[in-house]
Amino acid sequence: MADLTLTKVRKTYGKMEVIRGVDLNIKDGELVVFVGPSGCGKSTLLRMIAGLEDITNGDISIDSSSMNDVRPSERGVAMVFQTYALYPHMTVKKNMAFGLKQQRISKTEIERRVLEVAKTLQIEEYLDRLPKNLSGGQRQRVAIGRAIVREPKVFLFDEPLSNLDAALRVQTRLEIAKLHERLGTTMVYVTHDQVEAMTLADKIVVLRDGAIEQVGTPRELYNNPANEFVAGFIGSPKMNFLKATGDGQGAKLLAGGNLLTDKEGDLRIGIRPEALKISNQKYLFKATLEAIEYLGESTYLHLKTKSNEPLILKSDEDAQLSTGQEFGISLNSESFHVFGG
Repeated sequence: MADLTLTKVRKTYGKMEVIRGVDLNIKDGELVVFVGPSGCGKSTLLRMIAGLEDITNGDISIDSSSMNDVRPSERGVAMVFQTYALYPHMTVKKNMAFGLKQQRISKTEIERRVLEVAKTLQIEEYLDRLPKNLSGGQRQRVAIGRAIVREPKVFLFDEPLSNLDAALRVQTRLEIAKLHERLGTTMVYVTHDQVEAMTLADKIVVLRDGAIEQVGTPRELYNNPANEFVAGFIGSPKMNFLKATGDGQGAKLLAGGNLLTDKEGDLRIGIRPEALKISNQKYLFKATLEAIEYLGESTYLHLKTKSNEPLILKSDEDAQLSTGQEFGISLNSESFHVFGG
């Protein structure tokens, strides 16, 4: 287990800067998730921590020791890749033992670690199989097991669930969460799926264009996003945004109605889908129903305001509604965020 610290870390390819002065402290035992859109630099940052990419400037340290000039194999990190990266000609047991053999660990110790980890991940019965005879979920567990047997200071996960189907993603995500609780090891997890980030992370790092937009717990990022980008990225379905004009005492929505805020100028009002309600007696503005997504436990109503702005309303009611209907829309007086101004 170890603290991991990034200080003013930069990465450039020629004139293109892909990581722009990242400062980050990950505490011993934390599970930290890097999220952001494709091309934001999250996988590059992970590879720099692993030593698979050189840094251009700055410092990466583990337990206060700089890793800048330390070989990947000597950093005390283990990485789980998106593509599993298993050796196809080796059995599961040999795949898991390979890294330990390279470290010249005794056969007895290798046997002990492999069997112990295989039992933890429930893959004992697959130890003599080749990867081609395993399902995607089983291969991913083998890849995770290969990392665990090394007993690293830091685990690195690079989008490990992206090749699994929906049901397996949920199952494997739960297994990773249980694994972290059991091992208590520092973990850094990269994903573009904010649902994975919200359910797994002790702390989320939101990245955009090679820089950190916000760091915080899932609850902090959901309830108090630092800017419109974070607000729109965290949450499923994503936050609604409506145009408004503020005069220092309130904001007039382009869609209709007024909200209390002391900001001035052109504003964007962010409203979570679950904060909106249908109310034909006392409402803020009107909107027309364009589509319905019925999910069993909830329903997503896709609406459009009179100012042609799209909205998603999350409803727990099983109401009989029809597209083309117009509704009054209300919200709690404190259930919105103001950006701009």
